[in-house]
Amino acid sequence: MEEINFVIKDEFGRIDKILAEKLEKSRSQIQNWLKNGQVKVNDVTIKPNYKVVADDLVEVTLPEVTILNVQPENLPLDIVYEDHDVVVVNKSQGMVVHPSAGHVTGTLVNALLYHVDNLSSINEVYRPGIVHRIDKDTSGLLMVAKNDQTHQALAKQLKNHTLLRKYIALVHGDFAHDTGKIEAPIARSRENRKKQAVVANGKSAVTFFKILERFGDYTLVELQLETGRTHQIRVHMTYIGHPVAGDFTYGPRKTLKGNGQFLHAQVLGFNHPKTEKFLSFTAPLPDIFVEMLNELRKRSF
Repeated sequence: MEEINFVIKDEFGRIDKILAEKLEKSRSQIQNWLKNGQVKVNDVTIKPNYKVVADDLVEVTLPEVTILNVQPENLPLDIVYEDHDVVVVNKSQGMVVHPSAGHVTGTLVNALLYHVDNLSSINEVYRPGIVHRIDKDTSGLLMVAKNDQTHQALAKQLKNHTLLRKYIALVHGDFAHDTGKIEAPIARSRENRKKQAVVANGKSAVTFFKILERFGDYTLVELQLETGRTHQIRVHMTYIGHPVAGDFTYGPRKTLKGNGQFLHAQVLGFNHPKTEKFLSFTAPLPDIFVEMLNELRKRSF
């Protein structure tokens, strides 16, 4: 195992924060190292909240590099933008973002490993480059980091809610208002641990909505995320009585026929980590989404 040793000089504050900045790793990863006893100060294991003082000797034992066994695959990949630091992709509906139990191949990560030369290594080995996710049956835009510094910068924007993320959804029912704000905390459901739900002591979650088109029993909605909780849009839409069409997990079984929920990450904007220039991208609706809208328009007449 590789070891890193250094003496505290001008640094001050929590050890986890200092190591995250010095080693260009995430705070959560550093905290795991601390919990596993891989970090010592003056030959003593310490907690993440330990505050360093001048002349402290810090020793970090780096974990052995795990060989990435996720294989590159020549899968179709819609790359909207790419430079030396970041990639923006338009994920197709039905594609899982990263490998997991039951989805070892055919994922976005498999495709990225084939099409992109470098990916950040901050996450676990099966999630290289992945800063944020969208669900398997949700289509649309994702940003991918090509190095750890970019990953940290994009993750910080995600945490600080400064990203621009707009979704288009086809949902059940008609709305009483043209615009609105949904502010309801989300956590894992107590009744079904595989689902998320609005829970009093959950994490803060905010979604803004704007009506784009009405079809009587269905409505086309633009949704802007302020936060990014797991399944946030799907949970919030169900919470206000307008589940996403095609969403069998959070909505009714009697719904529009498709390949899953009619939910598309249409707009993604962020400040480029190197140039600090604001970049914004838009992805067109999938064909099946467009076809369903045309069918609903015909029904409305």
